[in-house]
Amino acid sequence: MNKKQKKMLIRIVISAALMVGFHFLPFAGPLRFASYLIPYLVIGYDILLKAFKGIRNRQPFDESLLMSVATIGAMAIAVYEDGDYTEAIAVMLFYQIGEWFQSYAVGKSRRNISELMDIRPDYANIEKDGRLEQVDPDEVEIGSVIIVRPGEKVPIDGVITEGRSSLNTSALTGESLPRDAEEGDEIISGCINMTGVLKVKTTKEFGESTVSKILDLVENASSRKSKSEAFITKFARIYTPAVVYSAIALAILPPLVRMLGLGISAEWGTWIYRALTFLVISCPCALVISIPLSFFAGIGGASNAGVLVKGSNYLETLSQTRYVVFDKTGTLTQGVFEVNAVHHNEMEEEKLLEYAALAESASSHPISRSLQKAYGRETDRSRVTDIQEISGNGVTARVDGVEVAAGNSKLMERLGIDWIDCHHAGTIIHMAVNGEYAGHIVISDVEKPHAKEAVQSLKAAGVVKTAMLTGDSRKAAEHVAADLGLDEFHAELLPADKVSKVEELIAKKGDRGKLAFVGDGINDAPVLSRADIGIAMGAMGSDAAIEAADVVLMDDDPLKISKAIRISRKCLRIVYENIWFAIGIKLICLVLGAVGIANMWLAIFADVGVMIIAVLNAIRALFVKRL
Repeated sequence: MNKKQKKMLIRIVISAALMVGFHFLPFAGPLRFASYLIPYLVIGYDILLKAFKGIRNRQPFDESLLMSVATIGAMAIAVYEDGDYTEAIAVMLFYQIGEWFQSYAVGKSRRNISELMDIRPDYANIEKDGRLEQVDPDEVEIGSVIIVRPGEKVPIDGVITEGRSSLNTSALTGESLPRDAEEGDEIISGCINMTGVLKVKTTKEFGESTVSKILDLVENASSRKSKSEAFITKFARIYTPAVVYSAIALAILPPLVRMLGLGISAEWGTWIYRALTFLVISCPCALVISIPLSFFAGIGGASNAGVLVKGSNYLETLSQTRYVVFDKTGTLTQGVFEVNAVHHNEMEEEKLLEYAALAESASSHPISRSLQKAYGRETDRSRVTDIQEISGNGVTARVDGVEVAAGNSKLMERLGIDWIDCHHAGTIIHMAVNGEYAGHIVISDVEKPHAKEAVQSLKAAGVVKTAMLTGDSRKAAEHVAADLGLDEFHAELLPADKVSKVEELIAKKGDRGKLAFVGDGINDAPVLSRADIGIAMGAMGSDAAIEAADVVLMDDDPLKISKAIRISRKCLRIVYENIWFAIGIKLICLVLGAVGIANMWLAIFADVGVMIIAVLNAIRALFVKRL
């Protein structure tokens, strides 16, 4: 609770105590009015000032004016009829209680996001003359080596050059389990180093690092309003003056009609009281407050689950998603190539892998790295001579004096060696030793652990079609699509082809729901922008993809997509619940107030009570069950 909230709470307590106390004192006439004026001004002076400023700035139609007119009118009627002042004070008192409650709720949701986003590093450690010096992260250039000690936040993205540790990434990904990191691993800013000392060579400037981009996304999310929020803003602009004029008409027209038509008592006090009740009931704060708060809470709840939504408009679009299209490499698969099998080999697998790894030892290609990893030992380059790399074919070399060829089928044909085709999906490395075919090695991308579950979860969430677009070979794409249970796939596509395919899918679906595209690479940026909603992998995705996307998954887990959709639908369900509940109760109470059945106490419920219930309902969007 901040100082402003504490001050308001003190005012509420003092005003309520004075109102109750004066009720039991035998005051009468001007002294009674002066006594009740004290608690009224204690609780309502700021509302009266806001109303006055609104009139002075020619923007009078807001809830402050409604409350001021209603309560001043009620006080005037009490003076005129020597009646009860507690109704007028109670209206202002309960209105302020509602405002305090709303302020506390917004503060709670802001703290939730602030705690989650408490990842901004205050400094970076640079080693100078054998001592650590703390500098502003903005001053650290690309390629600098920084030291991250246990318990410190990683200030800038980079690559670990020395040390190993466990990293707490919960603020970034929503994942509670620590992640192990060692020399050679990429490390992103915002996570917390838990155990060992790390030396990190920076790969980005602070302004372009992950932590800065996350903070920027969250800070700017509220500036992008949804259609529901925009509707409520426009609705309030029209609604507020309409009810003010309706209240004036209710106060004046019925008494005038009675006076002019029938010549009987106009009962001005009765109709003015009804008009004031009408004003209190009509206050739109339940809608004006609860709808933005619902979206704010929804964005906070999604952030807490490791899903960054760039604005409430995207949250609304996400809730309507019925078609999900995936990129393959880095999205459904890890983008890490591994040796999966060795086929038709005449020698031991380990020996064949040794020949392949040594022959490819001079290359930095991912295929070469996969072979080195499968070999599992340090390659002794002195054992390899006469290395020849044949572009688009493979390599030939002498390993321990033995002629070795490793490459695709074109290399085998070039060397005049009969080869055996492989029906498995992936990259096939055919091997020849001393001019004889020695078998082939299957290297393929590895599916992400939750990829299959993610597709099933999307279908359970009501997604009617899942598809995959990839630049990879048809055989590899077909294998992944079949294994994951995707409805369709399109392979061997260029970035422009992906955009065309998404446009085709959007045209086919028509107005039936929205289409989301999920990707991670630079080549995915155009199609992320073209889709109804773009979802990017945030941990290892490219800057271009994250920039172009509307939603960012901080831990690259595709299972979070269905969770993001469920969060958005829950948020929109809460928004519509609040809209229908608030409008419905107000319409009923407005009719009852106009015909004289509803009194000021029912008006207080229709205003403050409805607002508190709507705010409580909105806060539910903050709470998200973990997967």
